[in-house]
Amino acid sequence: MNLKRLPMFATVVALAPALALAACGGGSSNQQAANPNAGEQSPPGDIPDNQVFVRFTPRGSNFSVRVPEGWAEASAGGAVSFTDKLNTIRMQELPARTALTVQAAKRTELPRLAQTLKGFKAGTVTTVARPAGHAVRITYLARAKPNAVTGRAGADAVERYVFFHNGKELVLTLSGPKGADNVDPWKIVTSSVRWTA
Repeated sequence: MNLKRLPMFATVVALAPALALAACGGGSSNQQAANPNAGEQSPPGDIPDNQVFVRFTPRGSNFSVRVPEGWAEASAGGAVSFTDKLNTIRMQELPARTALTVQAAKRTELPRLAQTLKGFKAGTVTTVARPAGHAVRITYLARAKPNAVTGRAGADAVERYVFFHNGKELVLTLSGPKGADNVDPWKIVTSSVRWTA
């Protein structure tokens, strides 16, 4: 063996494990496994698990509902809404003779929504049970408000619940970005409906 070439050979042998590790992606900073302290990445619009909910009773209404604490409140056209970034909860009480049925919702509500909402795409129409009683649940997609910076508008996933009690219809509409996982927060809101009269 040529003794003059020995140092170069030893250097290559010493670097081989490090090069193999880099080739396998072990040193990638993009992998969460490489950084156990990296925060969880949630899709846009995900409501945090530690969100606090407080009870709210609209003035002159016959119901109360729990809403996320700290969300901005607004009133328009007889409806009250709470908004935070990409999510909105809207509630409105209307006079009604009878409870809405799934068949009636498909016949009347879906066509009306299709005419009034941009980007409307119907989902499912079902009946769900909640502590306040049964409600018709209508799911659909609609165009979201354009981003103030980019001007682009994505799609909102919407859940519309229609409750009935003593000649009144409560329409509770929950919306957020398509792909956001808000199943639990929306269940908290819809399960919190209480009749006050």
